Amino acid sequence: MSNIFNIGKTALNAAQVGLSVTGHNIANAKTDGYSRQVIVQGTNTPQNWGFGYVGNGTQINTISRVYNDLLARQINNSQAIASASNTQLSNINQINNMLADSDAGLSPAIQDFFASINDLAAAPNDAASRQAMLSNGQALVSRFNSLGSRLQEMQASVNSQLAASVTTVNQYAKEIARLNDAIDIATSATGQPPNDLMDQRDQLVLALNKEIKGTVVVQDGNKYNISIGNGIPLVNGLNAYSLSTVNSPTDPSRLEVAYQVGSTISILSEQSLQGGTIGGLIEYRRETLDKTQNTLGQIAVALAQSFNTQHQQGLTNNNVQGGNFFNIPAPLVNANSRNNGDAEISSSIVDANLLTASDYRLRYDGSNYTITRLSDNTVQTFGSLPQTVDGVSFTLTNGTFDTGDEFLIRPTANAASDLSMAVTQIADIAVGAPVVGTSAASGNTGNGAISGATVGSGYAGSPLSSPFTLSYNSGDLSGFPAGEPVTVTTTAGVTTTYPAGSTVPYSAGASINVAGISFSLSGSPANGDQFTVAANTSNAAGDNRNALQMATLQSAKIMLNGTASYQDTFNRLVSYVGNRTRELQVTGAAEDELLQQSITTQQGESGVNLDEEAVNLIRYQQAYQAAGKVMQIASTLFDTILAIR
Repeated sequence: MSNIFNIGKTALNAAQVGLSVTGHNIANAKTDGYSRQVIVQGTNTPQNWGFGYVGNGTQINTISRVYNDLLARQINNSQAIASASNTQLSNINQINNMLADSDAGLSPAIQDFFASINDLAAAPNDAASRQAMLSNGQALVSRFNSLGSRLQEMQASVNSQLAASVTTVNQYAKEIARLNDAIDIATSATGQPPNDLMDQRDQLVLALNKEIKGTVVVQDGNKYNISIGNGIPLVNGLNAYSLSTVNSPTDPSRLEVAYQVGSTISILSEQSLQGGTIGGLIEYRRETLDKTQNTLGQIAVALAQSFNTQHQQGLTNNNVQGGNFFNIPAPLVNANSRNNGDAEISSSIVDANLLTASDYRLRYDGSNYTITRLSDNTVQTFGSLPQTVDGVSFTLTNGTFDTGDEFLIRPTANAASDLSMAVTQIADIAVGAPVVGTSAASGNTGNGAISGATVGSGYAGSPLSSPFTLSYNSGDLSGFPAGEPVTVTTTAGVTTTYPAGSTVPYSAGASINVAGISFSLSGSPANGDQFTVAANTSNAAGDNRNALQMATLQSAKIMLNGTASYQDTFNRLVSYVGNRTRELQVTGAAEDELLQQSITTQQGESGVNLDEEAVNLIRYQQAYQAAGKVMQIASTLFDTILAIR
């Protein structure tokens, strides 16, 4: 009798546990990270009665959660990638919108500035035209400043986001380590898995992967070890390690992610920080924000330097040689805070045509200096300083290097934000040309004419000290300045350079360049005809030739080693950022879809299906009622025996 009663009792207990587990599933159907739980039943050990083994009912072996480790790893990985893509996209959209803005972008300011130069060329002595050019120059500088300052704000925003994300990672790491301890204690005490605690831990791992990609390895069957990057431990059993943010040793304005063990802090390489918000921020800063900031500065420097050079070749209305029109900021030079030597480095931009949108690292190895272009890691080695690389000079101005000392040189990083006007008065605008060509000899008998006298970039450094007169005889020209070679470009585009002191064959309409001065001779001169080139000493006020040359700079190929104009370079930047944005939109959408598919698959296996749980409720209810009936019958039988007595 007691055997039947015990069997019913075990069945009743099993049905009751089944109802409790089912109710728990229903209650947590909308709980994030919850895995459906099921009871695992087994038969009790049967008893041998001689005629055979009679069962002793059932027992609950365990309550397990429906959990697929492979799917969990897929979701964590997809979460890290999707989070990184979305972080980049949300940040790069700001740059894309800023550059592509037809009103607030750089292109309108450049066009307005050069349009005002063309207007001034049409009326070189008009005060209103001069003021318009000066105002548009200031507007262009202000536009560069505004864009540069906005990019600096974005750099600061990256720092803030990195700091916040690192704090979150540390909190998750500590909580995962605490749950490791709690799960270990619970498992050791009962031998059964604490399913809800394990779900909480898995949900924290998923949240961690939103911040940075973490790799999970299970230790001792129930503890999680989590590493980031190239195996850097973040959680090791019951111990959690910390990340931190520190100022870059070569750029105090830039935060780097570091690994902290006790009081020891080591900066992690950017390549070791992938996935999640942190990985997305670092890739966005390296691949887009830095490149945009440097390229915008590169355009500012190239425009300012080329314009200054041409402006210096001209004359003001007062016949004074022109000076700088813009003030160009010097490159940023930062010594590594760990340097042991006292060396001081200076840098300047020598040739903006050769300038790249890259930063440079200068390092001393004890015997040689290595200069690394950081955009592509191109390394050049030198035995001494100064040196010039990509149009940027590197000079040791004071002190000495110790082995391992290094400097970070950023030629264009602050150029856009710090560009300023050098000319502030309309009287200082150099519109006129410093030389003028004339047919000086009144007795010329041919119809030859000299015209188009302009100067090149080197003229201001060695201006014409006295006039020179060319004489035509038997098809040749003579009388060029002593010691100066002569370059002739014919109308067919054939260029020939003649040594100093040579007579030069005459070619009608050819362009002649000597001593930084360009002019052309046309017509048919007669023997003995003479042509004089002299300094412009009295006609600068009405002269527009330098203004015309300054206007041509808008479309001149004076960047990227003579392959691009200002607008070309800016258009390439806009195209790069736009394509990068579109790439992230497509990639992000794909990763979000892949993440959602993984979650859907996982929920199909581990999630709570309310219809299924409703069926389980009915099943366990019927089992409970049947088990009660077994116990009722056992009680009735027992009462019958008592009645017989």
